[in-house]
Amino acid sequence: MNKWARSIFAVVLAAGFFLAGAWYNQRATVKRGVHEGRRIVYYQDPMHPAYKSDKPGIAPDCGMRLEPVYADSESESRDWRALSSTDSVRITAQQQRSIGLQTETVTPAASVHTLRVLGRVTPDETRIYPLVAAADGWVRKVGPIVTGGIVQKDEVLATFYNREFLTAQQSYLFALGTMDRFKKAGEGEDQLKATGGQVRAAEENLEFLGMGETQLREVARTRQVAKDIEFRSPVAGLVVDRKAFSGLRFNRGEELFRLADIDHIWILADIFENDAQLVRAARGATVRYQDRRLPARISNVLPQFDPVSRALKVRLETDNRGFLLRPDMFVDVEFQVSLPKGIAVPVDAIIDSGVRKTVYVETADGSFIPRPVETGWRMGDTVQITKGLAPGERIVVAGNFLLDSESRMKLSGPR
Repeated sequence: MNKWARSIFAVVLAAGFFLAGAWYNQRATVKRGVHEGRRIVYYQDPMHPAYKSDKPGIAPDCGMRLEPVYADSESESRDWRALSSTDSVRITAQQQRSIGLQTETVTPAASVHTLRVLGRVTPDETRIYPLVAAADGWVRKVGPIVTGGIVQKDEVLATFYNREFLTAQQSYLFALGTMDRFKKAGEGEDQLKATGGQVRAAEENLEFLGMGETQLREVARTRQVAKDIEFRSPVAGLVVDRKAFSGLRFNRGEELFRLADIDHIWILADIFENDAQLVRAARGATVRYQDRRLPARISNVLPQFDPVSRALKVRLETDNRGFLLRPDMFVDVEFQVSLPKGIAVPVDAIIDSGVRKTVYVETADGSFIPRPVETGWRMGDTVQITKGLAPGERIVVAGNFLLDSESRMKLSGPR
């Protein structure tokens, strides 16, 4: 075979391969688009039919192969959002037991519910006492007081020395002695009044140095000079902070102790925004700690918003006899809230897709139909139904997700 003949043969052979390939591709395309005379419209996720694709592949959520939906399939003309009684799902009693399906009768909700939230104990800000040094001084002795301890009213916390203290006491005792002599001598009212002014001025000078009323009365009674100024507790309460120690030299204005009267405390309860409106109309609140119950009053102060927990801090006030509760303890808080009248169902009975809420209702013939509902308040594991259900109907409260999957598989049409 000469050169020209070989060239012609090669061209003819290449053209034959090209035509054969084109014919094969066309046949494959027709085969993919037509299966037993049925036209493929799109591909969908067998577990979640809402996901559609115009090409075959793998479902992104469950990893299953996308299945074809044909033009003559009922799923092309039906929509999950248009469910009706014809979309009922029938399963046998044995299947219901195997999937744990349970039903419950819809009943009207109670008008008063108990809302339980977590609360944290905190001191009443109006009952916190920072003990500040009234003058410069030097701590001589500190009592057995530690942070977190309980002190009694007028208990000595510490003693300190001030160089002006002795002179101030001598002036006070001199004024008291003068008053005693004038009274004994029967001096006139004007003289007694002037001397009384001197006594009061000497007392104020000692108070300015930090002497309390208890020690001041003791000096006046005994007429003896005190060695050091006593730092006494103004209330019975909790030692929140202690900065004083023996030998400490301090300046005027420094805080040496911080006390809190916890006979009356605050409790900050975390309320989420959806429940805030119900709490405002609450009849009252009860604080529970272990086996004790304490009645509490809801403060009129507006709740503070916590950006970390995304909750509102509602302030409660209660008496704390015997110091049962301490700051930073956690307690349970119960609010008695009045709710709008209506029917309520368990939270598990509702399938929430984010776009719509659905419950499955049992029919007279034993089948189950999906029904869209609208919800209102939620209290614990109970949700109010404002539209879609009526008292006396039976709904699925357990196993409804498997029932929903069966319904969606039915909607996807024949395979």
